[in-house]
Amino acid sequence: MARKYTMRSKEEKQAIVKKVLAGKSVRAWEPDVRNEQVRQWVTKYQTEGEAGLEAKKKPGNPLSRYERRKELTYTEQLQYQIELLKRELAVKEAEVARLKQRNARKEGDAQRK
Repeated sequence: MARKYTMRSKEEKQAIVKKVLAGKSVRAWEPDVRNEQVRQWVTKYQTEGEAGLEAKKKPGNPLSRYERRKELTYTEQLQYQIELLKRELAVKEAEVARLKQRNARKEGDAQRK
């Protein structure tokens, strides 16, 4: 059975963590929270403080916000072009790095002969 995904706010996480640190059992008052998740929150809270409980922005496709829209303003068109060029540059840089590795291997093989 799949679990439903529940997004908890920083305040909710902080309240749960403080109850756990006070010595209360999680299962007694919050049955829909997994123990492992609470342990992770407690660890983050102890290492990073309240900032560790904030939801992190997950990376995604930066082009998707432009591709879904029918019309873009001039500024958005330029930003879209910049993102396309960044992606193309990353592909080219990866290709250059791969070719450099390949050439280094060939030179090493040539020196052994």
